[in-house]
Amino acid sequence: MASPKDPYMLLSWANMKLRDLYPSLEELAASEGEDSEEICRRLKAAGYSYDPEKNQFVILS
Repeated sequence: MASPKDPYMLLSWANMKLRDLYPSLEELAASEGEDSEEICRRLKAAGYSYDPEKNQFVILS
């Protein structure tokens, strides 16, 4: 399944996958056939960034 186009649906999709299935963004991207840099770019435009320690996207501070 392709990642959602809507940034907030993408946020929910990515954080759910990271919480439940993948130990890192890189593994999520590889397993789902996505580009991790593109996910980060799209979510940064919505005000979020990836926190590798928390393994989730969080609001930019």
